[in-house]
Amino acid sequence: MDKKLIAKENTFIKTEITAVTNEGSGVSRYEGMVVFTPFTAPGDTAKVKIAKVGKNCIYGELDSVLEPAECRIDPDCGVFGECGGCALRHMDYKAELKEKTDWVRDHVQRIGGFDIEPFPAMHSPKIEEYRNKAIYQAGKNANGESVFGFYRKKSHEVMDCKSCRLQPREFEHILEAVAFFVKQNKISIYDEASHTGLLRAVYIRKGEATGEVGICLVLNGDKLPQEKLLVSLLSTQFENITSIVLNTNKERTNVVLGKKSRTIFGKDGITDVLCGVTVDISPAAFYQVNHSGAEKLYGVAADFAGLSGGELVLDLYCGAGTIGLSMAEKAGKLIGVEIVPQAIENAKINAERMGVKNAEFICGDAGTAAAELEKRGTAPDVVILDPPRKGCSEDTLEAVAKMTPNRIVYVSCNTATMARDFKILDELGYKPVKVQPVDMFPRTAHVEGVGLLERAVI
Repeated sequence: MDKKLIAKENTFIKTEITAVTNEGSGVSRYEGMVVFTPFTAPGDTAKVKIAKVGKNCIYGELDSVLEPAECRIDPDCGVFGECGGCALRHMDYKAELKEKTDWVRDHVQRIGGFDIEPFPAMHSPKIEEYRNKAIYQAGKNANGESVFGFYRKKSHEVMDCKSCRLQPREFEHILEAVAFFVKQNKISIYDEASHTGLLRAVYIRKGEATGEVGICLVLNGDKLPQEKLLVSLLSTQFENITSIVLNTNKERTNVVLGKKSRTIFGKDGITDVLCGVTVDISPAAFYQVNHSGAEKLYGVAADFAGLSGGELVLDLYCGAGTIGLSMAEKAGKLIGVEIVPQAIENAKINAERMGVKNAEFICGDAGTAAAELEKRGTAPDVVILDPPRKGCSEDTLEAVAKMTPNRIVYVSCNTATMARDFKILDELGYKPVKVQPVDMFPRTAHVEGVGLLERAVI
């Protein structure tokens, strides 16, 4: 029988949710087909409207919860379900961690093909207000008034959302001050369709250990009217603001920051301390958004690296050097590689400040740098990979394998691409032996993972 004749769009079904996907949708079955329904929790019995019937699955919309799961809680955010941020705010945190462990297991076993049981996901020390970075898009509402917030789910419509439970409360107050300045001085708001208007986004960053706050206004232009007035307003109202930067981005792009920045108050960025490493962080530099969670993550990476004091450590995608510098004391030598020039400069300054003499930092693409180091005969004992969500290129993995390190520590913000890269590394002689999920992003459909791979003995 044709399944499409059984499951008809715009009809309702009763279904029991058994799991949650890593996009935050509840999973159930109806007439042998998988049903995906956002905002449902494992254990829910739900009335679901069939929105779309695919070839092998059904996409549903939650109509009502008939029997709530034990883990279901009331979402405590007025824009939950509209904002593209939180996906799991309707579940208690214990259930969230279980689901995230299951996601990592599925990735490693189904995508990678490895019979590895990951350790239970490590919890984040903070579940609310843990993000030290927020990018508030600038937009206009239906009345033409300026609004600041985040994109509505699966769109580029800016929601007016200055208050977010994942950000420090002081970000809301700073944003209110910026919004006041924008209104009083009639600053035009960027329109993506016409590529007109000045202010594109407000980017706020905080050092959790130091309390320093940096603000970066992203402009579709080079200057901001009344710059001195903005500096006076923010610096007098918020004593912990140590940096105000204007960034120019005139491109038609979804990339937030442009290549040109100008500091109009204080330093070029902020300073923080992570894993005992004092770091300078420019707006363009990568820095983990969950400070206390990152210390757990890097602690796992250091444990997996197993350094005894004389090893050569190659840290690819090193950012401002934090993860490698946190291990430098236990290494013979550290080489860090990062493509962002500002981040490399930050890493060099951080190493000098710490008095680290055994570190070298190279600005370049990870794959190209790894291949060049391999040609130089560099033979690291341990390689740390901390790539972006897309994972590593095959060229990078091949270059790493040619250097024959004893261990590879893979730090991932996307365990699906990590599992894919595990498979490639396995073919290159490196077997994954253990995986630790670390929840860096509570209430969202994201989880980090750290994997250890060891060189196969022939």
